[in-house]
Amino acid sequence: MTLSKFRERINVFLHPHRDRILSTMKAVNVLVSLTAFACLVAYYGYPLESDTAQRLIGVIKVSFGFYVVHFLVRWFFDYHPLQFLRRSAFEASLMGLLVVEGISDVLTGKVFLGRALDPLGIESVEDWTVWMVQAYFLVVVLMELSERARTLPRFRFHPATLFISSFLFLILAGTGLLMLPEMTVNPEGMPFFDALFTSTSATCVTGLMIEDAETFFTHKGHVVLMVLIKLGGLNIIAFGSLLALLARFGVGVRQHDVIEDFVNRGSILGSRGTLGRVILWSIGIEVLGAIALFLLWPGGLFETTGDRLFNSAFLSISAFNNAGISLFTGGLADPRVSSAWLVHWAVTLLVFFGALGMVAIFDLFSREALRDRMKNPWRQIGFPTKIALYYSLGLVAFGAIAYLMLESGAGGTLDGMGWTGRITTSFFQSATRTSGFNTVNIGAIGTPMLFLFIILMFIGASSSSTGGGIKTSTFAVVFADLIGTIRGLQHPHLFRRTIGKTLRSRAWGILMFFILFNLVGTFALTLTEPHLLAEDRGFLNLFFEQVSALGTVGLSTGITADISPVGRGILIASMIIGRVGILTVAFAFARSVVSRNYKYPEGHTMVG
Repeated sequence: MTLSKFRERINVFLHPHRDRILSTMKAVNVLVSLTAFACLVAYYGYPLESDTAQRLIGVIKVSFGFYVVHFLVRWFFDYHPLQFLRRSAFEASLMGLLVVEGISDVLTGKVFLGRALDPLGIESVEDWTVWMVQAYFLVVVLMELSERARTLPRFRFHPATLFISSFLFLILAGTGLLMLPEMTVNPEGMPFFDALFTSTSATCVTGLMIEDAETFFTHKGHVVLMVLIKLGGLNIIAFGSLLALLARFGVGVRQHDVIEDFVNRGSILGSRGTLGRVILWSIGIEVLGAIALFLLWPGGLFETTGDRLFNSAFLSISAFNNAGISLFTGGLADPRVSSAWLVHWAVTLLVFFGALGMVAIFDLFSREALRDRMKNPWRQIGFPTKIALYYSLGLVAFGAIAYLMLESGAGGTLDGMGWTGRITTSFFQSATRTSGFNTVNIGAIGTPMLFLFIILMFIGASSSSTGGGIKTSTFAVVFADLIGTIRGLQHPHLFRRTIGKTLRSRAWGILMFFILFNLVGTFALTLTEPHLLAEDRGFLNLFFEQVSALGTVGLSTGITADISPVGRGILIASMIIGRVGILTVAFAFARSVVSRNYKYPEGHTMVG
């Protein structure tokens, strides 16, 4: 009897129990994943006695065994086993890795990857493997729960609500992790409010820090920060890409299934979906950035290859997601890397592409778009891509020239540098207006350039990107409308495209929202931080901090650690609102499906 026939007979015999068995296994999978993840948090977050640690490791190993069994059961009960393996190629590879690691652990007492990478000086690979596997299955569990929730009408969340809730969940989860004793050098753990501020800053990819990331956090804390940056940035890219794509054709009843499919896709790693493309492209760019940084670091900077690799990955993820957090005291102005010009250029490019937006990147570099333009030379890049690309390049050039002119004099931050350093620093600081990285002391920058930075941070990055601000698209539409008003045009245009009334209204609404909240936030800071107002440029420093927080930039003149708890609360609110508020407002405008076809009599008044 062939294996196929034998399997068919067993399936026929077990078919009446198939659904019950699979449902039971799925329910147990939820319990196992949550239990294993809780054990991981306890194992890595607290100093434990050896017996307790071994018991926790035992639970984690059992969970791995269950994952393999669960996969085999699903494969066995599938009516098309070969198609199942093709559909689940990633998970099948993961199961193979678990089997190999399990056999290696039983026979040698050490996992295979650990023995293979030890000669390279890459330590704790077992920890990374464990976390990655458990994180994957936790995501699978969450996706299964969300799929079940979709069958119940009362749990059908709107994507905007889901977007905000996911950020709040990430922030609170990150806060809890950062408070664990093993995450910082403080034996008692990080205080709640400090952890909340840091988690918000990392998740909202802002980069404002009240503690030195290099010295205050342990390696485990650095990993948590990196994961928060990645998940927060990915969430922003995904939702921002969705908005940019929907903006091309509007949102109506027919498109609501597109939205829900994008947000609640069952296979989040599916390469055919838009969300899958966003994930794969962002990871691909970060990997290329990490490789470039790994090769460009100055010699002798790191003790081991593992440290060099981790720092490369951390900085690449932080740069592409415009987070502005680095593992050097004083940022990239640290003496160890302050003259590493090639590293600065690599970070500049990562920040620029992160701020450009995934929709523009797809339009510029995807295989389909390139092939289409080669086949049809008359085809041009899309209208949103033109805005993102040309305005981003223009703002970078403007900021770099201004910085070079204003900071080259005696006492300026460029004083004493050669032309290579001056040009690199000027372009770096201009491009990273959206990210918060610095290669000079921001507090030492002159008042004129500091004011220009406020304007550049206010404008920010492009739509569907990890950067903040009002976005280049908003600035472009407002500017085009303003020029059209001055010239008396009835139909303002940009790049030979007419700007519609609805789009102009959205742009002006976002601009006014941003101006209003910055004014309110700055006023609140003047009430809570009178001790900082007494210092030189006190008001300007507070205004700079507020715009940086609302724009999720992360640049600071060095006053973040001196701000009171109430003031930090204001900055936390600014970071969250700056991260989700403008996108949510834009989405709220975009999702109107009912035409209100009426108007009141026109009112006339003098303007200006």
